[in-house]
Amino acid sequence: MIEFELLKRIIEAALLAAGNPLSPAQLLALFGENEATSHDEISRAIAALQADCEERGIELVEVASGFRYQVRNEVHVWVARLWTERPSRYSRALLETLALVAYRQPITRGEIEQIRGVAVSTHIIRTLEEREWIRVVGHRDAPGKPALFGTTRGFLDYFNLRSLDELPSLGEIRDIDDLDPQLSLGPPGSENAEIVVENNPEILAISAQQVSAAEPQDGEETDAEGQPDPAELNESANRSPPLPASNQDSGNSEQDT
Repeated sequence: MIEFELLKRIIEAALLAAGNPLSPAQLLALFGENEATSHDEISRAIAALQADCEERGIELVEVASGFRYQVRNEVHVWVARLWTERPSRYSRALLETLALVAYRQPITRGEIEQIRGVAVSTHIIRTLEEREWIRVVGHRDAPGKPALFGTTRGFLDYFNLRSLDELPSLGEIRDIDDLDPQLSLGPPGSENAEIVVENNPEILAISAQQVSAAEPQDGEETDAEGQPDPAELNESANRSPPLPASNQDSGNSEQDT
């Protein structure tokens, strides 16, 4: 049996060296038969390491793929100055598409277009797939067998989530103006505005809330551009939009950067 303090140091070193999250099973696989340990001992060592980080600038967190060390949010602004690359920025159109996949999966491209009232750029879908945030999880039993999209484990890892149940509830995002200005998506129609994401799932909740508020409901009139009548938006924002059943594409289009 490996001494507990040595076990902690081995796990700490492995997590720092791996460069990606490690699950308890992967950590257990580090030890041979003559180095008997158990899942319970691994879990106890992880808990002890998390406690050791309580007063430090790093934390040991669990995400979908396992455990990893990361910089705490309260010191991130200073540590980020070490990195020369620009923070990740994405268009409003891309974030709305990702938010709809996250909150309404499985969902087809046509259903996303119907909700947003504008065609989804192929570049957006390709970017989300290349980032390994979404993937095809099946096909709708409908003419043309449209692909159904869902999120990936990589999506959960990026947004510091262990499961989809940890996505912020849309009911929690009450007043967008009271949130951090960095989370502002800009006014409706500013699809090409670049938005800093920075691993924050709240940006997805805001995107989902805004696009749902603007979604035409059954029997709701729209203007010539395919958008709902502004007079109806307040009422529609308080309704829970159903998952669209059709796969009808909109005639509008958009560009993404």
